[in-house]
Amino acid sequence: MQEKYLFEYAVVRVVPRVEREEFLNVGVIVFCKQLKFLQSKIVLNEERLCAFKDGMQLSELRAALEAFDQVCTGTASAGPISKLDTAARFRWLTATRSTVVQTSRVHSGLTTDPSATLHHLFETLVL
Repeated sequence: MQEKYLFEYAVVRVVPRVEREEFLNVGVIVFCKQLKFLQSKIVLNEERLCAFKDGMQLSELRAALEAFDQVCTGTASAGPISKLDTAARFRWLTATRSTVVQTSRVHSGLTTDPSATLHHLFETLVL
């Protein structure tokens, strides 16, 4: 029997109008401290997003989602936050904020394969 590891995850959301609290799930981020795993999977369905708000600056939104992904992977272009360890980056990414790109509350579970869990959560919660 494979060992199970504690993991945490949050859903990445686009909130076109913060005051209306409507959102579109666009991705998932998974963190497993024991395996030093921090990864996200994000896809922006522009057609679904336009149902919420026409005229949204999609280029700015794509850049924000790309920056989110860069912080997750620790890419140097993400700035000083990329130099932090995986736990600190996960906590920074999942901190409560009132911007267009937000995350859900953090949830936890057990997994034998965080990468497979990421893909399962993405298919279940985003697609």
